[in-house]
Amino acid sequence: MSVNKVILVGNVGKDPEVKHLESNVSVAHFTLATSENYTNKSGEKVTTTEWHNIVCWRGLASIAENYIRKGSRIYVEGKIRTRSYDAQDGTKRYITEILADTIQFLGKKGEGVSAEGTKAAQPSGVSEPFNEPNAYGNEDKEGDDLPF
Repeated sequence: MSVNKVILVGNVGKDPEVKHLESNVSVAHFTLATSENYTNKSGEKVTTTEWHNIVCWRGLASIAENYIRKGSRIYVEGKIRTRSYDAQDGTKRYITEILADTIQFLGKKGEGVSAEGTKAAQPSGVSEPFNEPNAYGNEDKEGDDLPF
């Protein structure tokens, strides 16, 4: 058995870029920054930031298009996917992406969207997960309860 699952909590680096493909299929791309804080040997506080390429398909792409904005704090659950493409100069390039299955909006009370995808005040400040079949047609499971 093998598992390909990633969970990220971070801030959106740019507004999603959304493409509407044939047969009304949408795909959204955006970046997500995750940061780690630690103290080095010299006693200095250091922050390192990793940037992740996030890809959302179908209904989740519509949610991203309508509600995710640069600076939004979100929870993303999905799979790591690496693909290759030929650059304009003829070289083969590789890109690693997170194929999102679930997105939860994390924010202050009253921000975000409800599970129905409409603006709503939220008592806990966290929306329900948006579960959507991924690009390969795999069905998603119910969202797990988060400890935060």
